[in-house]
Amino acid sequence: MDIVVENFSKFYGKQRAVQNVSFAVKTGEVLGFLGPNGAGKTTTMKAIATYFAPTEGEIFVGNVSVRENPDEVKKHIGYLPENNPLYLDMGVVDYLQFVGNLHCIESANLKKRIREMIEVCGLKNEKHKKIGELSKGYRQRTGLAQALIHNPEVLILDEPTSGLDPNQIVEIRDLIRNIGKEKTVILSSHILAEVEATCNRILIIDKGKIVANGTAESLRKQAQANEMLHIVIEGDERNIIFEELKSLKTVFSVDFLKQKENGFEIQSNPEMSSKREIFSLCVQKNWFLTEMTPFETTLEDVFRQLTH
Repeated sequence: MDIVVENFSKFYGKQRAVQNVSFAVKTGEVLGFLGPNGAGKTTTMKAIATYFAPTEGEIFVGNVSVRENPDEVKKHIGYLPENNPLYLDMGVVDYLQFVGNLHCIESANLKKRIREMIEVCGLKNEKHKKIGELSKGYRQRTGLAQALIHNPEVLILDEPTSGLDPNQIVEIRDLIRNIGKEKTVILSSHILAEVEATCNRILIIDKGKIVANGTAESLRKQAQANEMLHIVIEGDERNIIFEELKSLKTVFSVDFLKQKENGFEIQSNPEMSSKREIFSLCVQKNWFLTEMTPFETTLEDVFRQLTH
């Protein structure tokens, strides 16, 4: 089930939290939603989950309008908010049965769904415990189970790995990946490596506006317009090598690498590569090219450039 957000804006009094945002998410896609605190991520996700109607614009889940028919949209959405509000005095099974009853799942089917969710979310050894007795990781799993109990086509996850240890993060990530093969998933996170490992596509929002939309690879390439190389050359004085590198037609700039005695950082001219010229220069000068490593912009670099 596709999600389409068209010119969505949300005001809190006179303050505009989200400004004219538009994007779409297709079935089978896991979309990572990034942005600094207060950028509008949670506001947008809540609007999709029908917590409130847009001040301006429109949101469709499938072909159903969030503004005109929120009750119908809710049937197709599973939502895990950031604070994961669970009833700590309830047992895991009792809680899932309670949530299933809220979704009007028939009793015969509900027992089956509870068993499936306990299996899918890895709660088998914890199912007889009260939620208050569970670790943070198993509480997150319980939150995922409640979001999935009615088998929604759309899953919205706000900081699903918040507070988890590295092992728990990997487990939740794998679970989201498997879920995302069949459903439409939007997740937000401050852990950029997690988003890159889990999501097919990334949206970055800042000050209520979309500032980037694409795969992690395409965003890195956009941020790094010029080729960057880290090289190490031996066979002559450092300054002589530096001047020769600067004279190459494909080279835009040359800097010394502090961590390596004969190391240089090469930035090529736009849409050019300096690799062949550097190699030819080393052959001509009888130098030894001992290292040539492309320097890739990280998703963190992209995020900082766009949201500083």
